[in-house]
Formats: sequence, C-alpha cells, structure tokens
Amino acid sequence: MKNYEDLGIQIPEILLPVEGIDLQKWSVIACDQYTSQPDYWKDVENFVGESPSTLNLVLPEVYLEQDDEVLRIEKTKNMMENYLQNEVFWTYEGLILVERCVAGKTRYGLMLALDLEKYDFSKGSQSLIRATEGTIIERLPPRIRIREGAKIEFPHILVLIDDPNKTVIEPLVTQRPLLQKLYDFELMKNSGHLCGYAINQEEKLNNIINSLKNFADPDHFKNHYGIDDNFGVLLFAMGDGNHSLATAKSIWERLKPEVGLNHPARFALVEVENIHDSGLDFEPIHRVLFNINEKITNKISLFWNNQVKIQNYANAQQMIQEVDQQSGQVHKFGLIYDFTYSVVEVQNPSANLPVGTLQSFLDSIISDGCAERIDYIHGAEITCILGSKPGNCSFYLPAMQKNQLFKTVILDGALPRKTFSMGEAYEKRFYLEGRKITE
Repeated sequence: MKNYEDLGIQIPEILLPVEGIDLQKWSVIACDQYTSQPDYWKDVENFVGESPSTLNLVLPEVYLEQDDEVLRIEKTKNMMENYLQNEVFWTYEGLILVERCVAGKTRYGLMLALDLEKYDFSKGSQSLIRATEGTIIERLPPRIRIREGAKIEFPHILVLIDDPNKTVIEPLVTQRPLLQKLYDFELMKNSGHLCGYAINQEEKLNNIINSLKNFADPDHFKNHYGIDDNFGVLLFAMGDGNHSLATAKSIWERLKPEVGLNHPARFALVEVENIHDSGLDFEPIHRVLFNINEKITNKISLFWNNQVKIQNYANAQQMIQEVDQQSGQVHKFGLIYDFTYSVVEVQNPSANLPVGTLQSFLDSIISDGCAERIDYIHGAEITCILGSKPGNCSFYLPAMQKNQLFKTVILDGALPRKTFSMGEAYEKRFYLEGRKITE
C-alpha cells in the first residue's frame, strides 16, 4: 500500500470474492436505498438464499431501529469473520477502473482509499475532502454501531472530482482492451452491468497522481474557480454516501488516540467519479411525510404567510413538468396529498435552491410533531405512490445542475441535506469490493 498524504489518497489492498462465487448474488445495492420498500429487500433475500453475499455483511437501513437491529448487526460482523476464515476473498493491491452500464448510460469510476485525516464534514470546512451536503449528526449513531468493531468495510460511497479536461479517469477508459478484467457480470433486479479493470501499473498510477496533484495545486485551484486565498483547496467532493464517510471519520477520531496514525481505519474505500462524465446525472431527492396529523396545506399557508401559492394540476405529469421547467426568482415544488397533485410556489425564498426552501418547512413540521417521520426518496413514481397513501404526503423537487456543485460548495459551504442524488435508486452503487479496517 502506498500513501499520498498531500492528495489524501492511498493505493489500497482490496478484497474481492474468489472465483466461483456467483457475483450476481454477491453484489447488492447500497444499504440506504429502498428504505420505505421492505418488499425490495425481501426479494433480494429470497434471490440470494444461502449463497455468499454482501447482503450478509451490511445492514439495509430498512431494518434500522427494528427490534432485531442489534442481532442483525452482530450477524454481519460474525459473517465477516466467517468469510475471512473460509477464504471467500482474494487480495488485490491497486486501483480499479469501474464501468457501470445502467438505464442506457455508462459511467466510469476509480476505486481508491481516501485519507480521513484530510476529511472534515463540519459546516464551513476547508478540508481537501469535503461534504457537499449538511451532515445529519442524528443519523450517525446507528451507522457507528454497524461499523464499530467490524473487520471489513464495503463502500457505497461515490466521491466527485472536477476534471473538465478528463485527465484522470477517461484515459484509462480508452485502454480497457489492454487491462486485466477483475469482474464482469449483470447486476440483480435489472440494475445494469458492472465491470472492473485492474489499474496497478506504475506508469498509469503515476499519470493519475500527477493529474490529481495539478488539481490540488493552490494556484491552479484559485485560477480555475476565480477565487482568492481565503478558500482552501477542494479536491474531492462527496457525491453519494456522505453519512457513511462521516461514520468512518467519527470512528477514526475515536480510535486515533489508541492506535496512532498508521492504521487501516484511517482510510476509507470509495469510488471516485468525474462530475463531467456524460453518464453521470444528478437526480433530485424527494421527500415523504408519514402519518400526518394536521392538514398539510394549512401548515404550508401558515409557514409562508402570504408569500405562497398552491395550484392544483390534473395529473402527476403536469405537476412534474411545471416544477422541472421553473425559472426566475420563485421556488416551486410538487405536492402529492389527499389524492391531489399540486405545485407550491414560494415567493421571495430565503434559500438558494428549492430544496433548501422546502427543507426549512419540513424541519418545522417534524419539530412540531405534525408528522411521525420523514423519508428521502429517489424516483418520481414511488414519490407519487407513497404520497397518495392515506396519512401521507410527498414533495417532488427539481434536479440540481451538476456543474453548480463544486463552486457552490467552495463559496457557500455544504448544500441543504439530501439536495441531489447521482441517479435513481436502481442506479446506485452496488457492494462488491471490500477492505480490511483492522490490523
């Protein structure tokens, strides 16, 4: 393993399943997906059966705060030990070029390990590796319980670089026919195709490092974004899995006084993607409120006083079109409630994005006890379905433009939590590669 402290990265040792394991059953989607759809995870359990699978090594968040949560967490840690002892893995040292084909698009990423010493998820952070959205501290304890004491990590973390000239990942893409293929298979539940290629040749690694060093150069950084010396270099920006990386950071800070700086838990395995990849889309993350005990339209009117208008539409398509095509100074978001599709239009919003405007209202709703809980949903269809159920309502949000991300985070700090998602639920990262986080 080789560390590049100035870049906050490590060339890691990666655990891959040995030959003969059914990779379609081995690889499952990120644990924070389908959190309001337990039937999805039941289908996955039935499909996997008794086969070796990352399903046995992670805890789908649909099961968080259930009566058997503690037992499920203990089972995942026991299965990690079982798989290590029974040689389910082989060890590969290097980076991996990841190719994911899904929904008619292909995107590419690079597996590497990030140095948690260079990451700070707190508000106003100027660290080299940075959160792009507000971190919900209340969401960390259950994730800490899962990772603490675990011997292996399996990442669903996607991290972004701003590489408009495509100098880091894309040169490797053109060389795929010459690269060793590490895996190549169809993902379960019509979630696309996944390939991985070995990147461990010294020349290729040097090219990657040199390109990243260019981005991390303070003068290049200032010129690229047109900023002054008051802003720290941002090299890696969180895409998906912010709370997973924040969990890894929290555990590392606890461990560090005991184990010193030379320890596997100092690093976290991630997939890095170029924000300019044509196969990478930013999707909105919608909201659903469950078990509402007051009329939500009344609460909306009261919250924004006379600065809000609610317009009903004949169907979901008309609502979505109105929200997606918005422009100007007002903020619009869809409301699915009481069998009605509406657009809420807020005048003179205080936030920069519609998601920030909406989130301030939702925070007040949860704080006042007007709803039992909130969930964050990918995809318009399931948003409309859940919002139409008795006692619920949901909010449809527009997508953020991905070219706004880096400069917004540099200038304004973290965006409102759950502002964007890199693809819909079935496009999310699947677990496959692991890394030991204990000595």
